Amino acid sequence: MNASFSVPQPSWRSSARLAGTACFALAKRCPIIVPLALAAALMMLLVSEGSYRQSVAALNEMEAMGAARASIQGLQWSILDAETGERGRLAVGREGQLQAHDKTLREIGEAFEFLRAYYGEEPKSFALLKKLRALTETKLSDVAAAATLREGDRGKSTPKVVLSDIDRELIHAIRAISDELLEYETLNVAASRRALHQHLLLSRIGMAALSAISLLALFMYLRQTFALKKQQQEQRNLLQTGHDQLEVEAGLRTAQLKQLTHHLQTAREDERSRLARDLHDELGALLTSAKLDAARIKSRLGGTAPEVLERLVHLGQMLDGGIALKRRIIEDLRPSALNHLGLVATLEILAREFAEQSGAQVHHALEPVELAASAELMLFRVVQEAITNVAKYARAKNVWVTLAAVDGQARLSVRDDGVGFDTRAQPVSAYGLLGMRYRVEAEGGTLAVVSAPGQGALIQVKLPEATARSPTPAGAGGRWAQAVVVPIVA
Repeated sequence: MNASFSVPQPSWRSSARLAGTACFALAKRCPIIVPLALAAALMMLLVSEGSYRQSVAALNEMEAMGAARASIQGLQWSILDAETGERGRLAVGREGQLQAHDKTLREIGEAFEFLRAYYGEEPKSFALLKKLRALTETKLSDVAAAATLREGDRGKSTPKVVLSDIDRELIHAIRAISDELLEYETLNVAASRRALHQHLLLSRIGMAALSAISLLALFMYLRQTFALKKQQQEQRNLLQTGHDQLEVEAGLRTAQLKQLTHHLQTAREDERSRLARDLHDELGALLTSAKLDAARIKSRLGGTAPEVLERLVHLGQMLDGGIALKRRIIEDLRPSALNHLGLVATLEILAREFAEQSGAQVHHALEPVELAASAELMLFRVVQEAITNVAKYARAKNVWVTLAAVDGQARLSVRDDGVGFDTRAQPVSAYGLLGMRYRVEAEGGTLAVVSAPGQGALIQVKLPEATARSPTPAGAGGRWAQAVVVPIVA
């Protein structure tokens, strides 16, 4: 009986790919476990491959054993067919059965050739095969001799007498040796089956171990990943905490700088007021007294001393110049018009003086606004600083100054048609703009600068009127706005 077996390819390749992916991802985090996992996986791979090859070899041997069993059984049947065919030919005398008898003899020869090649490396089985072949040849020779005898003495003796003379012990010996060979092959098949089962069990154990190692590597990878994520989250939390602390510290430092700036600005204005007051009171009194004394001396001299009178006139002129200089200095330090005439009149005077000094055309549209004294002084200083920058850098021909109250806010703008500048570039000396910024923020307002090269500049201040009546403490919120650059049309 022929037998054939087929074994599907094992699934260790896909498992190895999955394990390799997990190990590669784990390599950077578990330098000790990964080499062990790789070594175990390699060992399991070798065991699985060896078990697979041995299983294939066992199946091939079992297939050969099945072919050998089939050849032995076929040999028995062929010998029986040869004997039966010869008996039939002798009994009925049909010569037509000669071809079938020759075919049976060829099959017997082919079976012996196959078995000789199969048992060539097994001395015991090969000896039994030689004995079987000798008995078979003897049996076939006896059958051929009986046939020859029948041909030479046809009709003188009965076929039963001829056939009864054939040695029946040959048949029993042939069957006994064939059964012994079949039993030997049966034992070999059983042994091969047991070996195959062992190899498959070993491969199964190897795959299970490899799967367990892969799961372990995956578990370690996930654990390390979770630990790494947790560590990264902790680091992010620490960084966020540090960032928050830095922001708080920066806010405190900024508030302190604003307070310091406001304090310096207040102290500066107070010092200017004190100095203006001293100049007005002390220096003004001295100059006025000196001018009165010169006038008394001039009236008493009369026309007696022309040269002395000339000197007294010159002295009076010098005293008038000193008084005028004193007045200008006082106005620069603390504009008296701001206290006596208000913000609108003071800005009109400032615009007129600037136009006279620079030659530029100053256009103003000023409306009264409700502001505290400190806020009015701040707006005056902003306009003063702005027109000073126009005189120094802008080379403008026209300047527009506007002041109005819109939606509860005092809005001031100073615009020129000068050379302008790039607001995105940090200027070398921007202390004037920074001073404006801090002044405006100290009063709770906002300042915006819009400019572009060749398109002039625009400075805008927004100051809540309600905030102006109750000034915001130093360090109050504000922003340094740099708006989108837009053309300034004259």
